[in-house]
Amino acid sequence: MEKFSHGGWRPAADRFIKIMEDPFYRTLIDLQDLLTVRTAEFWRQRQVKALHLPITTGSVSSPMGLGSDSVPVGVDLFGQRTYLADSMQFMLEYGCRFNPQGAWYLMPSFRGEDADETHLNQFFHSEAEIEGGLDDVIDVVENYLTMLSRSVLEQIAGDIAAHAGGTDHLEHMAALGTFPRMTLDEAVQHLGGDPLAVEVADGWRTLTRHGERRLMAEVSPVLWVTHFDHLSVPFYQAYGDADRRTSLSADLLFGVGEVVGSGERHTTGEQVRTALAQHGVPEADYQWYVEMKDVRPMRTSGFGLGVERWLLWVLNRWDIRELQLAPRLNGVTIAP
Repeated sequence: MEKFSHGGWRPAADRFIKIMEDPFYRTLIDLQDLLTVRTAEFWRQRQVKALHLPITTGSVSSPMGLGSDSVPVGVDLFGQRTYLADSMQFMLEYGCRFNPQGAWYLMPSFRGEDADETHLNQFFHSEAEIEGGLDDVIDVVENYLTMLSRSVLEQIAGDIAAHAGGTDHLEHMAALGTFPRMTLDEAVQHLGGDPLAVEVADGWRTLTRHGERRLMAEVSPVLWVTHFDHLSVPFYQAYGDADRRTSLSADLLFGVGEVVGSGERHTTGEQVRTALAQHGVPEADYQWYVEMKDVRPMRTSGFGLGVERWLLWVLNRWDIRELQLAPRLNGVTIAP
């Protein structure tokens, strides 16, 4: 099956003209609209409040330290050094102090790495934070994705089938109920000695894209991997054991690999200080965040869904750069 529409993703001068008549991009807009509307309805039913937040931040959630998997995008704004948001998770945690049921948003995220088939420089994040632990947020994510799958099947199944070659993947997720899980330790054991499947560094391990795809092919096409090594995740994830080796974190794999990242957060300021020191991140950079947890300790957990990765899975495409009406590449001026 042809995986590229005639518009493609490459930023040609006439691309914006060509794609106006492309049925693929009309369906893409339908999906974007469906996700936006149904997401708002989903959180309203749970009394989780939407937050309107700036796209700039002084406290990036993937800092340059142990466990970071992205490069922050720094900008000079009227003489002040700041960052375009990679995530506003910290502000969602702050929002939970106003509304214990939780807080959510759907907004852009910015990353400094080069784009490729599975990664965009600018993408949309559907993120939320709720009161509770890792199991609580896993349950919410499963309900959220099940709802989205059923909504697509109910509203635009014909169009999706035409572009994706079928809807079996949506039907499978909609019928799952509880999604399969395995820990990182179990995943590493399953993958055996495959050096391409697991990246190993000093004191931590993480899955490669090849490892994720093996797990989806050999275990389940929809699969949670939980309890990653703490030094392989950002400092803010809660510890999963007394020795501080693992984290209360979970990635949901489907489609291209990780589509949802989630985790339980540290409850107290002292726990955050311990993690900051372990990860080699200066406490001064996150003083307000530590102070918030000193003043108002709260057990919360949250997740982020990469919207374009979800769209990529729904439409059965293989290059995420197709999933933009207006491509954005770092260091390239593109109109419109």
